[in-house]
Amino acid sequence: MLARQIENGAPFDVFLSANESFVQSLAQSGHLLSGSITPYATGRLGLWSAAGNIKSIKDLTSSSVRHIAIPNPRHAPYGAAAEQALRKLGLWDSLSGRLVLGENVRQAFEFARSGNADAVITSWTMVFDKGGILLPDTDHPPIRQSGGIVRGTGHEQQARALLQYLASPAGRQLLARFGLFPPAR
Repeated sequence: MLARQIENGAPFDVFLSANESFVQSLAQSGHLLSGSITPYATGRLGLWSAAGNIKSIKDLTSSSVRHIAIPNPRHAPYGAAAEQALRKLGLWDSLSGRLVLGENVRQAFEFARSGNADAVITSWTMVFDKGGILLPDTDHPPIRQSGGIVRGTGHEQQARALLQYLASPAGRQLLARFGLFPPAR
C-alpha cells in the first residue's frame, strides 16, 4: 500500500519494507534515489496462541485448532513465507481450509489475540515477547527487509543518516531487541 502511495507522489522521506521486491520495484521505476537501497534486517516467522497450547507448527493439525491466522500471502511477505513453510512441511493442503487471512502481520495477530483464531503464524516481531515460538528459517526463503530514500524528499541527509544507522551495529542491536535479525546474505 505504501509503495503505491509513493508511486502516486505521497510525501515520504524513507520507504522501509519487509518485502525487498517492493523496494527494488520503486528503485527501478525511479521513485527511490539511486544507490540508497539498504538492506537492514531479516524477518522470521513466529507461532503464537493466546491459550499457549500450541507448542509447534505440527500442533496446528489438531482437530481442536479450528482457525489459524496468517497475513495474506498475496501481498504480505510474512504470509507468503507462512504459506511456503506450510507447503514445505506438507501441511498446506490439510490446513488451508482453516486459514483466516489478515491484511498484514498486525491484523493476523489480532485475530489470534482476540480469540477469533486459535493460533497465528506471523512476524516474530509480533510475538517474540508474548511467549511465541520462533519457527525455523529453513522452511521458507529469507524475509529480506530493506529501505530506500524517496526521490524528492526534502530531508535527504536525515534519511541517509537513518538508513546508515539501521545498517550499523547499534542499529542492528536495536532491531534485534524488537525481534529482527541481521540482513541475510
